[in-house]
Amino acid sequence: MFLLVQRFGELMRKLWNPRNFKAHVSPHEMLQAVVLCSKKTFQITKQGDGVDFLSWFLNALHSALGGTKKKKKTIVTDVFQGSMRIFTKKLPHPDLPAEEKEQLLHNDEYQETMVESTFMYLTLDLPTAPLYKDEKEQLIIPQVPLFNILAKFNGITEKEYKTYKENFLKRFQLTKLPPYLIFCIKRFTKNNFFVEKNPTIVNFPITNVDLREYLSEEVQAVHKNTTYDLIANIVHDGKPAEGSYRIHVLHHGTGKWYELQDLQVTDILPQMITLSEAYIQIWKRRDDDETNQQGA
Repeated sequence: MFLLVQRFGELMRKLWNPRNFKAHVSPHEMLQAVVLCSKKTFQITKQGDGVDFLSWFLNALHSALGGTKKKKKTIVTDVFQGSMRIFTKKLPHPDLPAEEKEQLLHNDEYQETMVESTFMYLTLDLPTAPLYKDEKEQLIIPQVPLFNILAKFNGITEKEYKTYKENFLKRFQLTKLPPYLIFCIKRFTKNNFFVEKNPTIVNFPITNVDLREYLSEEVQAVHKNTTYDLIANIVHDGKPAEGSYRIHVLHHGTGKWYELQDLQVTDILPQMITLSEAYIQIWKRRDDDETNQQGA
């Protein structure tokens, strides 16, 4: 697995080398290491899922650098890892009579429990897309504000989760925000026979997103900086199985946004970014000196 770290390190050094003779670099050796280390789960010739890859890649780098799930940190966890509290409450079976449900709710088994957990990214759930059409028989694409789907992490909103046997209510509250925060917007749902894609557009500001209200009160006092700016936006266009990816990335030196698709790089206006079907986003936390600069 250490080959992955070596190849990724080489690629980063080539990309950021100020004396690089060529204006482009090839990621081929890095991609070969991905194929090898993922045991061909991800292949050069076949498009994979962006979230699956990101999750595997961050965890693979972390473990290859000697990191563990609980104790041992690495640069990967220092940069991307946050933490949250997960509150879980078991629900009685919906078909039971009301009195029996009431009795069960007093049992220990049905009391709310809390666990502390870490995360590398936050999964944001989209509301179910409506199926109605407008006058021209075009499907209406719904829109949702980013803060609506972030409410999952406010410590109050409860969401039902179903397994084959049992139902649970869960709520989430953030306890630590990382320097770089990744959002994965859940666009795909797998049914028995096919994968469905939710086309809902998420409306989000590109700068100045304050996440203080999603932290528990005692943590808010300790967390000085809770404001984030978007630095990368990965979009999935088209159908679930045969769609394509585009990336919007901020160039820090100039403050300009660029759109990348395969080998094509074009300028893009920031307001165009919010019109796309965002799938993965990377947000950078403002630290003191940056907050002052933004204010100026």
